Amino acid sequence: MLLNALQSLRTKPFGFFTVLLLLKSYLAYVAIFGTELSLAPLLTEIPFIWLIFCLIEWFASKRKLLYYFLTNLLVTAIFFAAIMYYQYYGVIVDYHALEQVNQVTAVKNSVFSLIKPYYLLIFTDIVVLAVFYLRGRKKLDWRLPSSGRERRGYMTALFVVSVVMCFVNIFPNRASMNELKKAEDMGILNYEAYTIFSKKTQDWTPLADITQEKIDGIKQIQPLQSLEYQGAAKGKNLIIIQMESFQNFLVGLELDGQQVTPNISRLMKENFYFPNFYQQVGQGNTSDAEFIVNTSLYIPQRGAATGVYAGKELPSLPKLMKSQGYNTATFHTNVVEFWNRGELYKAIGFDHYYDAKYFGEEDTVFFGASDEVLYRKTLDQLKEMDQQPEPFYAQIISMTAHHPYSIPEEKYKMKLPERFEGTFVGDYIRAQNYADYALGEFIAGLKERGIWDNSIIVIYGDHLGLPIYSLERKDKELMEEIYGREYSYTDMINIPLAVIGADFTHPTVFPQIGGQVDVLPTIANLMGIDLAGQIHFGQDIINQTYNVLPQRYYLPSGSFVSEKSLFMPGSGYEDGTQYPLAGDGGHHSGGATEKEYNQALELLHLSNSYAGQLPDRVREPQ
Repeated sequence: MLLNALQSLRTKPFGFFTVLLLLKSYLAYVAIFGTELSLAPLLTEIPFIWLIFCLIEWFASKRKLLYYFLTNLLVTAIFFAAIMYYQYYGVIVDYHALEQVNQVTAVKNSVFSLIKPYYLLIFTDIVVLAVFYLRGRKKLDWRLPSSGRERRGYMTALFVVSVVMCFVNIFPNRASMNELKKAEDMGILNYEAYTIFSKKTQDWTPLADITQEKIDGIKQIQPLQSLEYQGAAKGKNLIIIQMESFQNFLVGLELDGQQVTPNISRLMKENFYFPNFYQQVGQGNTSDAEFIVNTSLYIPQRGAATGVYAGKELPSLPKLMKSQGYNTATFHTNVVEFWNRGELYKAIGFDHYYDAKYFGEEDTVFFGASDEVLYRKTLDQLKEMDQQPEPFYAQIISMTAHHPYSIPEEKYKMKLPERFEGTFVGDYIRAQNYADYALGEFIAGLKERGIWDNSIIVIYGDHLGLPIYSLERKDKELMEEIYGREYSYTDMINIPLAVIGADFTHPTVFPQIGGQVDVLPTIANLMGIDLAGQIHFGQDIINQTYNVLPQRYYLPSGSFVSEKSLFMPGSGYEDGTQYPLAGDGGHHSGGATEKEYNQALELLHLSNSYAGQLPDRVREPQ
């Protein structure tokens, strides 16, 4: 059988590789779109592939078989990259993601953990052909033209038909808002080509037309006579703790009588807790969360904020705090070059940063010192800062509970129920239990050093930890056990926010929705700082109850969270899907309105326009 296949490869490479790539396209469609066997890949992927094959037949007088093999390798790599990217981000990869390829080596454990064994079947033929060639057995002579060269007239007709089919697939679907739907309707290969050649000119709103009044009007912010808790933390130290991959369902979670996050759950219960709080990050993940929280701007349409906006003079929370006489610093155990953080920290104006150089290689987990080392060494610096006459703002980025959550056994602080052992969800819960333990040690350290009473502490999750598209059947069953219903997209992007202070004597749960863009204005109200003159796209979620939260990247473009639902568009609003915020994960026809859909799109456009037209930052000489 293998010999017959090799003979077909030698004499009829056009048909051989067509069948091969059709099978691979079906694998990609099942993995990404969840579609059953249909004609879709045949009608969308094969015309694009035939375009390339026709060119080979026309112009390759020698080494034709080699060009077929290289085409097979390239298309296979595209399909595999699309599958893997979807497994983590839930969106279709495009050429812009290549700008971040240098980040992959740092998170290779996360990448490998997403590979399901059957995905590797896509490379089977390449391995087999390579082995036969390299071992010299049944060796294929790549230099000779394959026999049975198809007639040029036939190839010309097929080329024309393929071009027409590609245009038919691409052009009617260009306006689709949802990238997943666009890629499914166009075909993955057509979509990738479209993103390369469809260069869009920037249609920015003039900077002079972007005012806070205009932004507040779109967001329907109500002017209030007085603000609750205004200035309640004025003059206090500000400590922001960003928890790696921390989702809201962990708060108060018990497994067989064991509290998973006792320290965070107690802090949420005893202070200000926002359970309906949502991530707004994109390709930059943790670094995007740092950007949004510190600027109250949305992430860019493509790429990480640290790469796109780090060269700008950004209005920011550190600059705001410095204007009030604060010292500022940020703490992260990774190298500062990762995600271009060094430039970000200059752009948003931190006085100091402490990265891997400060924390060292003691007790490393994944790509940095453990959370215990992070908090212990940070406490040393905070003690010194607290002894200065000026108050301080410190941002602390935890990292040990990072995907794929395979922390060392010596870090285990709980015994998982047997049904959770060896599962992705179980590993996640155990990693977050350790993160909670380390945070508890830090809180105790703040109290011992006398910093606690004179500080306000803000804790939130940076982004989701359990993508729906990465979960196996067993993991989905465990999540259904935890929630008492199907795990949904709204649950996936739901992260907690807590505002903690010794003076907040009335524990309060705020039911209104909020997002990471709202942290800066909420803090400004508590610190008694006037935001007049500083453009911001968030709002004080202690005092404002209506909100619209645009989403990017982990969900299709045009997605947003409203008071009633998470909305995900199809081609536009009309064929979109509503996911209830507190429902059973199903869909319904009510919820977010078309007006809110347009509000979300306008807010994203204004943020792009504003950040993109800010003056370039003056670079310090090297």
